[in-house]
Amino acid sequence: MMKKRVLVMSTSAGTGHVRAGDALSKVFQEHPGVSEVVHSDALHFTNKLFRDFYSKLYTRLVQDAPDFLGWWYKQSDEPWKTDGMRLMLDRLNTGPLVKFIRRFDPHITVCTHFMPAGIISHLIANRLLDAHLSIVVTDLDFHAMWLSRMFHRYFVAIEETKAHLEELGLPEERITVSGIPIDPEFAKPIDRITVRSQFGLHPRRPTLLLSAGALGVGVAEIVVDRLKTLCLDTQVIIVCGRSPETRERVLQTVGADDGRFKIFGYTNRMSDLMKISDLFIGKPGGLTTAEALACGLPMVIISPIPGQEERNSDHLLEDGVAVKCNEMTTIRYKVGSLLADPARMEIMRKRALALSRPYAARAVADTLVSDNLPPLELSDDDVEAITLAASKDRDQKSF
Repeated sequence: MMKKRVLVMSTSAGTGHVRAGDALSKVFQEHPGVSEVVHSDALHFTNKLFRDFYSKLYTRLVQDAPDFLGWWYKQSDEPWKTDGMRLMLDRLNTGPLVKFIRRFDPHITVCTHFMPAGIISHLIANRLLDAHLSIVVTDLDFHAMWLSRMFHRYFVAIEETKAHLEELGLPEERITVSGIPIDPEFAKPIDRITVRSQFGLHPRRPTLLLSAGALGVGVAEIVVDRLKTLCLDTQVIIVCGRSPETRERVLQTVGADDGRFKIFGYTNRMSDLMKISDLFIGKPGGLTTAEALACGLPMVIISPIPGQEERNSDHLLEDGVAVKCNEMTTIRYKVGSLLADPARMEIMRKRALALSRPYAARAVADTLVSDNLPPLELSDDDVEAITLAASKDRDQKSF
């Protein structure tokens, strides 16, 4: 069998799309049926104004106007509603990206964001590229912006999302429930006691993992302040991400005399930190959710972004692997109640592992390297039928 050239395309609007792309790239590189793998952030090929529109604007809205993001998520969750404007903007600003794709001439393209998927779909439809296009959805739910008129396969996180796409009218054989691709490191077992000791932690004390960098200005310090008053013999790992400002504020809140807290900036050992923890506190981003499930890590959800993270939260609560703090005043109560109930924690841990798909990236790679499906181009009648099906769904939701 001829070895394949693989192009993985992500977009740095948030971090999850790129992390999923990294996971896929790592697995494709190890696949015997692949000759070359390139993973690129589509925004690297665009001008600064366009990059800021896609990346910095999203980050700013997450911090300063999350309710607007929730409103936009609902308003745009209609098949092809924003298609014309979005494709026009994409094509006006992605000329270098198109040149790069055509020059690399991949056999397989895998997109973890809808923006490059739309560009590649357009190239295939206009016979400017002869490649296999798959779209990997990086949240538990499916938003209409992920819909493409020309594609080969969708990879989704859960069976419910596949059922949703089938009801919209997409062919069953084109939808694979793979899970969200995460780094293969999350599937590797570790000795918890040894690794805790490496991080300077007590080997058996209940351990909380707080993702402070994702929570935004002000929120992280509130959570830390609440955890300081937790009347249990716990230890807390705080990951502040790439923000020195967040780390400094957290350090000030913790104070120099509290030995229960271990504070990190950016770390490439998140898989180890999750595996040695008993409870995760933070936001339910798609990749974070998939990683926590793979580690059997129950979650305390705080400040989910309206829209996709609220949808992720709904699934986690429904499946019994998380609790949610609707008010910051309840953090100590929620965390304390869980830690005081080891039987419930063990049930949550087992449910998380049962829901996890730690080998999602490998499932995607194995499927695509051997895949012979021809491209599917949706006709105008197909597009109208999908739009009508989605419209009926929205009408039902309004009651």
